[in-house]
Amino acid sequence: MRVTQYGEFIGTRQEISKRGSPYLRKAVWLAASRAAFYAPVLSEYYQSLLARGKHHLTTICSVSRKLCNTIHTILKEERLWQPVPPRYKTCRIIPNNSDK
Repeated sequence: MRVTQYGEFIGTRQEISKRGSPYLRKAVWLAASRAAFYAPVLSEYYQSLLARGKHHLTTICSVSRKLCNTIHTILKEERLWQPVPPRYKTCRIIPNNSDK
């Protein structure tokens, strides 16, 4: 599917881009929809967006973007994921100490 945009951005009604693999997009969406309720850090982020009045699907899209950014950082820096409880407000990524 081709994505085109004409003129300047007006309004807030935007859709998810249709570029890239639809299978990967669906997999990330499904992972984010579960992580929004079970992963402590992402659940807190999801609840904060709902408290600001965002729609459920908008918040899931934001959680999926945050999840993608986290996955990208972990893969790029070759680190291990270690979740931190929500009261600390940050995620910690620790270095991988294993031999390659």
